[in-house]
Amino acid sequence: MRLTDRLTDGVRTALAKAGLPEPAECAWEIPRQAEHGDYATNLPMVLARIAKRTPRQIADLVAKHFPPMPEVERVEVAGPGFLNVFLTPAWCASALSEILAAGAAYGRGESQAGRRIRLEFVSANPTGPLVIVNARAAAVGDALARLLRWQGARVTTEFYVNDAGNQFEALARSFEARVKQEFGEPAALPENGYPGEYLVDLAKAYRHEGGRLMNGAPERERIEHFGRYAVARMVEAQRRTLRGYGVEFDVWSSEQRDVRDKRLPEKVLEEFASRGLSYEQDGALWFRSSEREEAGDDKDRVLRRSNGEPTYFAVDVAYHHYLKFANTDRVINLLGPDHHGLVAPMREAMQALGHPPEAFEVLIVQLVTLLRDGQPVRMSKRRGEFVLMEELLEEVGRDAARFTFLTRRHDSPLEFDLAVATRQSNENPVYYVQYAHARIRSIFRQAVEQGIAVPILTDVDTSPLVEPAELALIKLLLQFPELVNGAARALEPHRVAYWLQQLAAEFHPWYKTHRVIQDDARLMRARMALCAAVDTVIRNGLELLGVSAPETM
Repeated sequence: MRLTDRLTDGVRTALAKAGLPEPAECAWEIPRQAEHGDYATNLPMVLARIAKRTPRQIADLVAKHFPPMPEVERVEVAGPGFLNVFLTPAWCASALSEILAAGAAYGRGESQAGRRIRLEFVSANPTGPLVIVNARAAAVGDALARLLRWQGARVTTEFYVNDAGNQFEALARSFEARVKQEFGEPAALPENGYPGEYLVDLAKAYRHEGGRLMNGAPERERIEHFGRYAVARMVEAQRRTLRGYGVEFDVWSSEQRDVRDKRLPEKVLEEFASRGLSYEQDGALWFRSSEREEAGDDKDRVLRRSNGEPTYFAVDVAYHHYLKFANTDRVINLLGPDHHGLVAPMREAMQALGHPPEAFEVLIVQLVTLLRDGQPVRMSKRRGEFVLMEELLEEVGRDAARFTFLTRRHDSPLEFDLAVATRQSNENPVYYVQYAHARIRSIFRQAVEQGIAVPILTDVDTSPLVEPAELALIKLLLQFPELVNGAARALEPHRVAYWLQQLAAEFHPWYKTHRVIQDDARLMRARMALCAAVDTVIRNGLELLGVSAPETM
């Protein structure tokens, strides 16, 4: 049970004793100033209207009737009706044994237990290699999946391959032109083609594998032949890059195979018509999105063009309605800022088709500006207008890339400084956190080298831990389960990265001013237990982010 759950139980007991109504939930926060306690809640203000008393009166009654708890030293009332809780130092020290006993499971919870979530992220077009914004989306999406699973959810991660439509045809025509050039035939790229050098390399591979020109074949046959070859190779390259980044998807869906070939767009258009959600105008079929009371959309959306072809919007609706929501309670999509305009109509379409409003959610992952020592980085030679994800990984590595992308909210623009990400200093956030773990591992290696027996740390007497810096560290460790729960509920994995930096910032100064290996055996063992608990929580936090915890640095 999380510490905040124990405190909430105490508040509920006090409310019952005072004859006051019980709240649906009790929200806790960590005060910034120590004089305001270790935990605080504004619950009296929330209950004031229901209880027909002032917040201050409610707070006074809760403080008066708060039951004795080993965790709580005292409860104070502040301001118009805040409750400030101060933890017992001796209990905090003893709580280290709970952290050590939980080990790799410390921070796990059940707040999302029983929920089935389909989480789509990256889903880059198969028209080129992955780029730096895809790397950010992959870091956020994978960390989010880990967070939700830690809270008991059944998460299915998905990469959706857009292997149909106009972009697919543009890729096919561009690749065919590169193949002709490879065979020595004059050929110009189509007007809306892809000029990247990667298609030149792909054309060389095609010829080396025994590929042939398709001159004389019908146009549709040529598009299918060259398009399918290019998509298969590009998707395999994307898989390989993501695998090196530590990201594996449970499902790789295909627009052509899983949606269009099964005629799901036509099926959803029939469903729209049967529900009275669409109308014909100017030869096209439209979704009545602007007429719905719940609509956040300011105009109706085309479902089928006048030429009879379903729009991308209709295909996307069919894909979500029939595939994503099959055996799923909640769908979460991570999309780039260029998709922002489709969020409202998709949300309206899902609700119109019977899905609850909270079941469909979109997170917009903002763009990344690449810097080196504060100066913009020149673009990729191989891609032209973008920096490739694999180039980023070659320069800074998987850990630095993932952690840096997770230092900011997904919907905030991010400046990624390559020089900082490769620097072995406190400026580099991932180095700062990983170095705390490596320092702790070195302490235990030194103990072994000096012939000092490391005790069973869960049995250690931790009462000697009375220094303010030590208690501050322990209190921070006790926040970890609540942090993970809150990050999962808010869909904000960056909270974990930020908190790990706070933990490292508390640990490093403590390490420099407090000797662990020393003559006082009782204090040494207690500090060993504290170090082991910090080590456990850092490893667990880094695991949530998909970042390694090296033994040495």
